[in-house]
Amino acid sequence: MAKTPQAAGLHRAALPKLHDLDAALELMYYGWRGMTLEADAYLAKQGLSRPHHRILYVVARRPDIAIGSLIEILGISKQALNRPLNLLLERKLVTSKRSPEQHRSKLLRLTAAGQRIEQRASDHERKVLREAFDRVGAPGTVAWMGVMEAIADNN
Repeated sequence: MAKTPQAAGLHRAALPKLHDLDAALELMYYGWRGMTLEADAYLAKQGLSRPHHRILYVVARRPDIAIGSLIEILGISKQALNRPLNLLLERKLVTSKRSPEQHRSKLLRLTAAGQRIEQRASDHERKVLREAFDRVGAPGTVAWMGVMEAIADNN
């Protein structure tokens, strides 16, 4: 896909700056959108969206994760998890089984189809990150990782 400054609404609006950190905030917003654009388009073709990908991403990295742990990692409510998780279960992208230790707890795991979708969606995002890191070089990559870790520590 050829990218132009105006492609898919990715142009950065010339918004008035109300604070000295507004330029950084705008780069976060537009950077996130730029990173997830192709992944979201792929997910949409699968009938899925960003919340589904977030669930698939975490479950891929924590097979047999309890629903309570998934809620905690995602930082969302049980109600917010319910609809996207139910669709993933209905579509057989995720399986659920009772925990042998705690029968009230359900453990989640990706199916082969769920693994494929998670892998492809995340590959789109990794590609964007790889291209950006290659462009800014090692010092820029290290700096970016440091900033993102500091922001993530706010959780």
